[in-house]
Amino acid sequence: MTEETNPETPSKSDRTRQAIIDAAYGLIIEQGYAATSMRQIADRAGLALGGIYNHFPSKADVFRVIMLERHPFRQIMIIFNSAQGDTIEEYVRNLARSFVDTLGQHPDFLNLMLIEIVEFKGEHVPAVFELVFPTVLPLGQRIAGLPGTVRNVPAPVLVRAFLGMFFSYYITGILLGPVMPPEMQANSLDYFVEIFLHGVLSETPA
Repeated sequence: MTEETNPETPSKSDRTRQAIIDAAYGLIIEQGYAATSMRQIADRAGLALGGIYNHFPSKADVFRVIMLERHPFRQIMIIFNSAQGDTIEEYVRNLARSFVDTLGQHPDFLNLMLIEIVEFKGEHVPAVFELVFPTVLPLGQRIAGLPGTVRNVPAPVLVRAFLGMFFSYYITGILLGPVMPPEMQANSLDYFVEIFLHGVLSETPA
């Protein structure tokens, strides 16, 4: 079966489009959106400048596709739905570790989000949200089916609270880095999990 007749084989047009997206993504992560030109993208993709415009009318269109296809929330929701655990506590603990580990392995995620916030003022977030939100709903069913008692909190709010808690864990680790004293580092992720699950108040007065 030839490339032209095999539906699973990307066409030349699809491969070129992917090469443009890959090149643009790398350049924008490295130097920002404003500093990246269509000519730079073409050079890295191994194309003539005119070849890009056969696929994307403008650099803004390239970035929009990058946001829709590669926004870290898409990867994050895969983590949410693939984490394992026989109880709510075990599930949240495993999920937190996977979430933080994934962010650590992909510093480009943070760069992309900052570029979107700083250079685009969150312009593409609504479109990304529409794609990601449907994947949030099964999370509530997943948690409800695990042994344990959860407060009556909507699943989307639980997801927001989790992202806020553990994204801040990741960010403070980056910002404070080596100046962070040992007592702020030792077992810190476990403490964050405990705070997320049970809060900071003791069940009995001290």
